[in-house]
Amino acid sequence: MTRVGFVGLGNIGRPMALRLASGADDLHVHDVAPEPVAELVAAGATAAGSVAQAAAESDVLCVMVRDDDQVREVLDEALGAAHPGLVVAVHSTVSPSAPHRLEAAAARHDVLVVDAPVSGGAMGAADGTLAILVGGSGPAYAAARPVLERMGSLVVHAGPIGAGTRMKLARNLMHFVAFTAATEAQRLAEASGLDLRTLGKVVRHTDAVTGGPGAIMHRDTAAPIPEDDFWFGVLDHVRALGEKDLRFATDLADQLGVDVPLARLALDRLGPGLGLPPQEHS
Repeated sequence: MTRVGFVGLGNIGRPMALRLASGADDLHVHDVAPEPVAELVAAGATAAGSVAQAAAESDVLCVMVRDDDQVREVLDEALGAAHPGLVVAVHSTVSPSAPHRLEAAAARHDVLVVDAPVSGGAMGAADGTLAILVGGSGPAYAAARPVLERMGSLVVHAGPIGAGTRMKLARNLMHFVAFTAATEAQRLAEASGLDLRTLGKVVRHTDAVTGGPGAIMHRDTAAPIPEDDFWFGVLDHVRALGEKDLRFATDLADQLGVDVPLARLALDRLGPGLGLPPQEHS
């Protein structure tokens, strides 16, 4: 039986810990708020009175707190009570340099660290379908993996320490740029007299079918594509359709007086971003 500690029972941490409590792991939980701790105890976990106690009773300590400062505070307290071989899995999204500093601090106590941010939100945490993106050494990943697989349906070893965080930041760059593009589309739709809730329903439906932005992410490089490469024809077709529709959309925006700077940037950068050569336009 793996002894697991969980610190930080917030919007995502609480359902993640509940996934662990539903199985056979010996789970010790800690949070500054009493309510989620009581809920976890009712689900079969044991309350830890402090971070140090959770660390002392654990083989794998999961940390899901707010930011770099809180992660550092939790790790400092955990290291004071940690036994050699403890693995700390940091699920918080931290700055790119933070995982290396955390690993160096932990190594002085013979403690291993993985950065293991999650993607999928509270819904994914609740139903166990999170993607967990892990950076760390092979031994650290191997020790943490069985616990992580209880909380996520896709656990990826992205590379050495820090790689999980870098992958999460790349993923979220796309996520929030897409959100910003969605606000442009909403303004264009509203100016066109369309129902925004219906547009949202269409977007969610078709993204579920096509895979959304991830549908183009099959190559193992972002380098330019040789013309004899299979993906040249596929993505050249994507570019042709995309540039046509972006031109129509920006023309409509001009007619309606709607500002769509991301759409104009996409029209300029779609082809090169796909790895295709510049195209002459008449």
